[in-house]
Amino acid sequence: MKDWYKSGSPWIWLNAGAVSISVVMVVSLLILITVRGMGHFWPKEVLEYQYPNAQGTSIRLIGETHDSETVPMRQITINAEDPDQMVERRLIKIGNREANGLDFRWIVVDEVESVKKPESLMVLERHEWGNFYGFLESIEEQGETITPAGGNLWGELQTRLERVTLLHEQIKVIERDDIGAINYQLEELRLAERRLELDKEPKGSQAYQKIAAERVKLDEAYKVLQQQLNELYRESERDSLTATIMDGTTVTLSLAKIVRAYMPNSMTFGDKVGFYFAKLGEFIFGEPREANTEGGIFPAIFGTVLMVLLMAVIVTPFGVVAAVYLREYATQGPLTRLIRIAVNNLAGVPSIVYGVFGLGFFVYFLGGSIDALFYPEALPSPTFGTPGLLWSSLTLAILTLPVVIVSTEEGLSRIPQQIREGSLALGATKIETLWRTIIPMASPAMMTGLILAVARAAGEVAPLMLVGVVKLAPTLPLDGNFPFLHLDRKFMHLGFHIYDVGFQSPNVEAARPLVYATALLLVLVIILLNISAIHIRNHLREKYRALEH
Repeated sequence: MKDWYKSGSPWIWLNAGAVSISVVMVVSLLILITVRGMGHFWPKEVLEYQYPNAQGTSIRLIGETHDSETVPMRQITINAEDPDQMVERRLIKIGNREANGLDFRWIVVDEVESVKKPESLMVLERHEWGNFYGFLESIEEQGETITPAGGNLWGELQTRLERVTLLHEQIKVIERDDIGAINYQLEELRLAERRLELDKEPKGSQAYQKIAAERVKLDEAYKVLQQQLNELYRESERDSLTATIMDGTTVTLSLAKIVRAYMPNSMTFGDKVGFYFAKLGEFIFGEPREANTEGGIFPAIFGTVLMVLLMAVIVTPFGVVAAVYLREYATQGPLTRLIRIAVNNLAGVPSIVYGVFGLGFFVYFLGGSIDALFYPEALPSPTFGTPGLLWSSLTLAILTLPVVIVSTEEGLSRIPQQIREGSLALGATKIETLWRTIIPMASPAMMTGLILAVARAAGEVAPLMLVGVVKLAPTLPLDGNFPFLHLDRKFMHLGFHIYDVGFQSPNVEAARPLVYATALLLVLVIILLNISAIHIRNHLREKYRALEH
């Protein structure tokens, strides 16, 4: 036993066990978020329950089974005859929030009187107020009930929903792109006019007249678009439907408020697969609805990737230059060792501290100075003196800088001194030796540092909450308006989206599956970014492998 202990085998087994446990935990976590997240998009059956209410009379409940658990009776009622008896209860998503007040309700399985699965039960996904469950009764066009061809009421509803969806797409293009571009240009004209006032340009000068003429053109274009918009809204409000909900009342809904309608109980397996991928596509490429608890997360994906790419562009040259100076130029001594210790310790500073630093230095000091020097016409409204994409990228670049410096220095230290001396002996200057030989050979180590930096930056949330991330950004940082990339804009981020949906949502039960789905997507984005960097690193490693021998 003593010899075995001295041989070092216990430490090997201990390390192997720790690594195995870590791998199992990571894989289990990925499986959990994959199952919980991806299962959210599969259409669930909608059941009709006969269930006793508090007065003892039977009522009808309609909804999807969202969750189930086994609990003691004391947790359900105080006056239970047997408090320790375990009973199963289900969380039912009953929807129709405007009628029921809540989206979810718990029921005790043993108290259910009967369960049915009506094939005609429909589910309506709406732009607001969550899901609607009910039985379709009729379709109306401008208030008059229509009789569909062949009596196919459901087919008529789908046809009219497709028409409304097309109208919504046209409305979105006009509101976001066309009117958004006009508003952007009007704001630029306002700032240009304000700039002339600060320059004390005489009123009525040619510059003022040019601005006034441009404004008239934009106002006319805006009026035309507004008329088109009013017409499209009127057309989208033309159709409506009537449906019976679970308490027996009949309600009327405008088709303009509906995203999609489906009958999950009558869908075939193929229909469900098609529905699943349609919902998954909407989740990845769509925009959020209902305070981020419905719809897609494309703005968050876009903001995360763009911020990480900007961070990589900023941190790489700074980290490489610092490492090259420390390894190749700086005199090795106590001061250099102290700097290395400081750099290593920076990696252990809590990320929120970097956020406070970014808010104070980048946003208030640097951004405020930029506004005072280059954007006085916009004051007191800040341009760069407010959290935005640029300051978020810079803050994360500072946060990940130690990782890049340490990795690059390690790569430089592994290059044999003979290569440097050989290059100098052949007549190359020191900068030529660095640029053509040393840095290319150390580039795989630089990419390793960048990979680690990307992985950390993509998952950070705390500092971003102070320097640029918001719950809902009206526009993307990249659009068709000059200068196209708007570094001063706030943006959405997958990590903050998880925090917001999971902990700030008013409807936590409805949003919980989205937390898993978004977490899985964030992991996939980080993996894709890392795979890209690893591919580049491997390519560089193979390219310069011959120089190492």
